[in-house]
Amino acid sequence: MNKYTVGQLNAYIKRMFSQDTFLQSVIVSGEVSNLKYHSSGHVYFTMKDGSGVLSAVMFKSDAGRMTWKMKDGDMIEAAGSVAVYEKYGSYQLYVRSVSKAGAGDEHEKLEQLKKKLSEMGMFDEAYKKSVPKYCFSVGVVTSPTGSVIHDIRQIAARRNPGVEIILCPAKVQGEGAAESVIEGIRTLERKGVDVIIIGRGGGSDEDLSAFNDEGLAREIFDCSIPIVSAVGHGDDESITDMVADVHAPTPSAAAELTVFVFEDFVRDVRMRQMATERLMQKIVSAKRAELKQKRLRLSALGPAAKVRNQKLEYRNRAQKMDALMKKRLDEARHKMLIYIEKYKALSPLEKIGHGFAAVSDGEGNKITDVTKVSPGDKLFLTMREGRIEATADRVEKRQ
Repeated sequence: MNKYTVGQLNAYIKRMFSQDTFLQSVIVSGEVSNLKYHSSGHVYFTMKDGSGVLSAVMFKSDAGRMTWKMKDGDMIEAAGSVAVYEKYGSYQLYVRSVSKAGAGDEHEKLEQLKKKLSEMGMFDEAYKKSVPKYCFSVGVVTSPTGSVIHDIRQIAARRNPGVEIILCPAKVQGEGAAESVIEGIRTLERKGVDVIIIGRGGGSDEDLSAFNDEGLAREIFDCSIPIVSAVGHGDDESITDMVADVHAPTPSAAAELTVFVFEDFVRDVRMRQMATERLMQKIVSAKRAELKQKRLRLSALGPAAKVRNQKLEYRNRAQKMDALMKKRLDEARHKMLIYIEKYKALSPLEKIGHGFAAVSDGEGNKITDVTKVSPGDKLFLTMREGRIEATADRVEKRQ
């Protein structure tokens, strides 16, 4: 058995490729993916079809002659040679020229699926759920051996060790990956976590094809728990990114988004406590004022108040009656005094009191006419102090 170093073996394989005349001039047809125009002017991309993928590179000198610009999903025919990149021991197609060959089938299928799901409303912001401000349990669907779960746990330990990170292991690449992620979502939904992160590191479009699965998209849309997609591959969004409630550019960013800082939580709790105490004091003060008003109203409308009001009313009425009676008595007294004075003026005794006397005959008849008196008649003169009996000596009638 021959013994070689890595470099020696790679050099040997490179010489084998260079000696194969078939590989020196080939035209390869396929769909463009993972296209990158480098700042150096070189173009890196992958060619794929239903049976496999092939890495390709087009150097600046050849790319400068192109009259159109490739994009992912283009179906092309690339002319060039196949050789080994000795440093990494990988082979690739070194492209000298490219011609269009129609739209790629895989890309067309993906665009049709995006259109279908969009028309169903799966990408609509109105249906997206908000991630809770404080997530105490974070479910993660990812590979148990990749860097995703390591990065998430590291960030969680720094921000808040009290947050529970629950890993649900899943395949994130290759056959059965979409179904594995779906099962992970269902498992975490049954556990009742606060939020779910679907995470995966970078990779080619082929590596990440599981995240463009329709079944996975429907599962994410129907899940009752908010889902953060952190697939993290280039600028283009996968269907998982588009249907998820939140799209994070990387798994680390997803951890920053879902794991709250413990100190912020404590400060928020204290502020809420103070706000609650102020609100309670305000409510208590308002209820006390309301109770006071009700007591006053009850006091004003109660039996005791009615009795007081009736007593006051009766007292007022009695005072009015007393005043009215006094007024009427005063008026009666005044009238009586007037009548007394009038009667006094008409009384014979009053006149007698002024030196006059009432004259009557022996039978008590009042004499007011001198012609009815004859000399020798007996007369009685009644005065205030008494009565005088006299005899008329002479009668003279005034002319």
